[in-house]
Parts: sequence; C-alpha cells; structure tokens
Amino acid sequence: MSLEAAAASARGGFACMFSTADEFERALIAERRAQGRYTQSRSYWPFVLFGGCALIVAGTALLFA
Repeated sequence: MSLEAAAASARGGFACMFSTADEFERALIAERRAQGRYTQSRSYWPFVLFGGCALIVAGTALLFA
C-alpha cells in the first residue's frame, strides 16, 4: 500500500499546475507585469531617426535640384 502511495505521489509531482497553454501564458504575463517588465519608457530614438531621415531626404533633394 505504501509503495502505491509513493508512486502516486511521485506521479503527482510531475503534473503541471496549468490546465491549458493559455492559462500558463496569462500567469506568465501577470508575473512579468508584477515584476515591472512591461513598463513603457519614453524613448527619443524614433524622433532622432525621423529627423535624420528628413535631413537625408532634404540633402538629396537639394543635391539633385
């Protein structure tokens, strides 16, 4: 009897606590949000890249004009 109980206990240790992948993903995202991984920081790189591209286009237009 104790051997069967030990085997059942061992099998239970490998069971997944999530019933579906969606449940796992929801828990993972909630944990990462709690850690602060999905915070939005203000980045100026898009503005810098846009300004650089605008200068390149203007310089090319003036060069070929």
